[in-house]
Amino acid sequence: MPNVISRTLFALTIVGLGLSLSGCGYNTIPTLQEQAKARWSDVQNQYQRRADLIPNLVSTVQGYAAQEKTVLTAVVEARAKATQVKIDASDLTDPDKLKQFQDAQNQLSGALGRLLAVSENYPDLKSNQNFLALQSQLEGTENRISVARRDYIDAVRAFNTALRTFPTMLWAKTVFSGEKPMAEFTAIAGADAPPQVKF
Repeated sequence: MPNVISRTLFALTIVGLGLSLSGCGYNTIPTLQEQAKARWSDVQNQYQRRADLIPNLVSTVQGYAAQEKTVLTAVVEARAKATQVKIDASDLTDPDKLKQFQDAQNQLSGALGRLLAVSENYPDLKSNQNFLALQSQLEGTENRISVARRDYIDAVRAFNTALRTFPTMLWAKTVFSGEKPMAEFTAIAGADAPPQVKF
């Protein structure tokens, strides 16, 4: 009989310990970290989608506006640079690497903006079905990038907050002491200024 009681007490102790550990925040840090990494994958996926659309867009515009070589070249070069800057999940704690990635993507966004502005000078191009479809896909992709970046920022905020709040802070200082806060996207320079409209 004492053997049965000791086994029961041991089992209850294990269950109680498991329940207390599951409710104490131990799993919160790795869970939030994995969510942030998954959101980062979504960001990269959307940027890759945009990069994949660009060759088709450039070749369509090239057929109508071959004299706009400097704009087309700038887009191709910006795309090449943006696809060369790679960040994997282990680099998400390095703000310099994230800034380098963000700068390359911003340069590509600027080049695409100039390309779309040039297209306004070519009525035949603006009415071309391929161009309209590509422009629509590109606009949709830019929206998806914005959503993916927002979701990543939210996931990073949750992870970084967990590293600094109780009770997960106890685990962050002991078991997960090697985990650093993840870097967030920042607004590009001048984003706080209203655009100038000239007629």
